[in-house]
Amino acid sequence: MNSPQDCTTIEEVRLAIDAIDQEIIAALSRRFAYVKTITRFKQTEAEIQAPVRFATVIETRRAWAQQAGLEPDVIEQMYRNLIAHFIDVERAELNSR
Repeated sequence: MNSPQDCTTIEEVRLAIDAIDQEIIAALSRRFAYVKTITRFKQTEAEIQAPVRFATVIETRRAWAQQAGLEPDVIEQMYRNLIAHFIDVERAELNSR
């Protein structure tokens, strides 16, 4: 894959974006596997909500976004959506026990 500045066609750029998106989705799948595993260690709704951990995750991801030259607000919203979904998954697992 060429660097962005070395791409010479829109198709080449789109192929690169698609390849990166595949990597992102694979990484999210790996993250989700850990989310499923952590559910074994959580016994209460409070442990699932984990507000201190949630705040820490948001804060660090915003900082990482800033360091990477990304818009922290966009990354924060993405993680809020992702974590909300994972909380729902954890809650469903807890309630099925």
